[in-house]
Amino acid sequence: MEDQTIRTCDVYRTDPNLPSRFNNPDCFKGYSEKKSNPLYRTSNQTYGGKKPTVHEMQTQFKGTSRKFSEAMLKSEMYRNDSFNTSLDRSAVTISTATQKNRLDRHYYYQCLDGNK
Repeated sequence: MEDQTIRTCDVYRTDPNLPSRFNNPDCFKGYSEKKSNPLYRTSNQTYGGKKPTVHEMQTQFKGTSRKFSEAMLKSEMYRNDSFNTSLDRSAVTISTATQKNRLDRHYYYQCLDGNK
């Protein structure tokens, strides 16, 4: 007895331009390589571990053009090379008046310590 595989086109009317991988469900293996603990197994793991059947395969395939993506890959990423004239402002920067007051106080305290 021969081991005949059922193709999608044998059961359903398929698009003539259907890639062979969708017409032949036996080329898919499923994703269940290692066994996991059944207590922590999700329904997605259970469903994804099974090979697809003829009834789950696509009957049409509409591919998209990669013209835009290819053009973007050939061009480089935009980089702003203009001259930066803005000042960096930080939330931790202390104003110059406060810095001057600190220096004055520091000098004053050093003078007091030196006179003792």
